[in-house]
Amino acid sequence: MPLFYLIPFGVSLLSSFVLTWGVRNLASGRGWIVPPMQDRDLQETRLPRLGGIPIFLSFLIGVAVAWSVSLHFPALAAVFSIRPLLTALVPGTLVFLFGLYDDIYPLGPYTRFAVQGVASFILFAGGLRILDLPVVFGARHLDWYVGLPITVLWVVGITNAFNLIVDGKAAVSALFSTFVVFVVAISSGSSPVSLLTIAIVGAILGFLRFNFNPATIFLGDGGSLFIGFMLSALALEGAQKAPTAIAVAIPVVSFGLPILETALSVLGRLTSGRPVFTSDRAHIYQKLLQYVRLPREVLIALYAAAALLALLSLFLFRPGGNRLGIVLVVIGACIWFGAQRWGYLEFFENRPIAQRTIEPTVKCANDLAIRRATEELKGASDYAQVCQILRSAFSANDFDGFELTVRDLAGQTSIGGERCLHVEEEESFHFEWSKPGAPELRDDWAAWSLTLQLSTSLHRWIGSMKIYRYYGDRDLLVNANLLTSFFRGALADALDRALVSKKDPVPK
Repeated sequence: MPLFYLIPFGVSLLSSFVLTWGVRNLASGRGWIVPPMQDRDLQETRLPRLGGIPIFLSFLIGVAVAWSVSLHFPALAAVFSIRPLLTALVPGTLVFLFGLYDDIYPLGPYTRFAVQGVASFILFAGGLRILDLPVVFGARHLDWYVGLPITVLWVVGITNAFNLIVDGKAAVSALFSTFVVFVVAISSGSSPVSLLTIAIVGAILGFLRFNFNPATIFLGDGGSLFIGFMLSALALEGAQKAPTAIAVAIPVVSFGLPILETALSVLGRLTSGRPVFTSDRAHIYQKLLQYVRLPREVLIALYAAAALLALLSLFLFRPGGNRLGIVLVVIGACIWFGAQRWGYLEFFENRPIAQRTIEPTVKCANDLAIRRATEELKGASDYAQVCQILRSAFSANDFDGFELTVRDLAGQTSIGGERCLHVEEEESFHFEWSKPGAPELRDDWAAWSLTLQLSTSLHRWIGSMKIYRYYGDRDLLVNANLLTSFFRGALADALDRALVSKKDPVPK
């Protein structure tokens, strides 16, 4: 039985080699070449982008030959099942044709997503669907209205992940991922998936002869979308016969390189405020090229990374002990090291956001202290009340101290860590406070400050409040907008009432 898989593999390999050579020469001779895409391509020469045609045709030829052989050997009937083939091939053909059209007449991103969504729905209707998601829902079986959007998200995400990575390493990454799906399928007894995946492996190998750097033809959208879609669909088919842990972990890890590429690209564009569907030169390949000047060496490094992820995914095939945890730790450590080494600033720009989500209670308490002080200041009518409210509010937030000045500065008396100025005839007032153990603010101290110019509701300037914080790696877990809006106005009105009341001196 295993020898049977050599038939579709060998036929698709040979067909892909011959067809790729023919399509390349025909496209180059007819002038069907396009300029390089600056954000994706590895070369600066004009090349055909019709590599999807030999991939698709050689896959069909390999499967057709295997089907014709199975007709003469009844024992192979179980290997070649027409239903899984049609379920995956019909929508896969739709995706390929639209991808090929996109190579010739570029389409918008929403049109692509619409076509891929329709193809995903066809898969779902044909029985290729996500039935459960134990990481989120436990052992519960998903209803169709929950499984449908998750299935569409999986298929569309993986399809575009292979399309997004730099053309030149997409085929190699797909080769390793397809081989993993083949191994899992043949080990779990899913013969139709094994047949289809080994045909894709042969088609990709034949194409790589002309795609390895320096390439003479590229996959194009037709090839990358078709491969990505078929892999996502076949992973769903294979997952239905595999244990739950295998079904979830192995495809995700084996598709790790395109998934990581997509995640970094989307994260970077969202962080920088650029549209998600725009192009850029922030791909992993361009990042590596800043440190390794030879494109061929960069590609070899990325091929090694794809192979390592495939190996780690197979490491999970026989789950036991802490294997999943070990694999996730290794992958996470590599991603973190790469993000630091190769300048992915998005990780560090979003780190404060991540930490704030981890510490929501602290931020909520700090914001609540400012809001509570704002309400209490509305009822304050003398300096003593104002000072006590401020002391209580800033003892419970992330600032290290403040200085409050009302009108002109007068003579001072020092009491411990606080200095209170008596209100004299010109009714000047100055109050300083710092957290216990924090030094008093001086001009030569390393601190940053926020100065609030205090004006009453009648638009009369009454003084200023300087809030400071010493430099450090601590995150500021308080909403500064609360200080600059309602709190500032409430404090100015309270001080205005205190000036009218002329209460003096200010107690500690």
